Amino acid sequence: MTQAPDRSDALAGVVDFFATLTLESASRIATIYSADAFFKDPFNEVRGTDEIARIFRHMFVQVDAPHFVVTTHVLQGDQAFLTWDFLFRMKRFSREEQCIRGATHVRFDADGRVCLHRDYWDAAEELYEKLPVLGGLMRLLKRAGRS
Repeated sequence: MTQAPDRSDALAGVVDFFATLTLESASRIATIYSADAFFKDPFNEVRGTDEIARIFRHMFVQVDAPHFVVTTHVLQGDQAFLTWDFLFRMKRFSREEQCIRGATHVRFDADGRVCLHRDYWDAAEELYEKLPVLGGLMRLLKRAGRS
C-alpha cells in the first residue's frame, strides 16, 4: 500500500496565501491552484485560475480592507479543512469592521495544488443581516421562524 504524499507544505501555502491576500497577490493564484481548479461559494461556481482570481479581485472592489484570518486547519491525506474569519468594511452603510465566519474544504492534486475549493458560510446570517434594510427583514423573519 502506497502512502499518500505529505501535503503539509501545500496547506501552509494555502493558509499563507489567504492570510496575505491583496489585490496584487490574487494574480499568484496559479502557484497555489491547478489550472482547472473548481471553486464554489454561496455566490459563485467557477472553474479555472482566471475565474477564481477574478472572484478574489472583485472582492477588493466590493469591500474595503478585506482580509482572512485562518483560525483552524486540519489536513488528512490530500484534503484539508480550514475555518476562517473574513474581516472587511463595507464601502456603503456602516464603516464598522464586519466579520463573516466560514469554512473551506480543499483537495490537492498530485502536484500539491488546490484542485477543489469549496467555501461554506451562511450568507443570510453572516452577510444579509448586516445590511440596513435587508438586515431588519432577515432578523424579523428569523424571529418569526422561532415562534
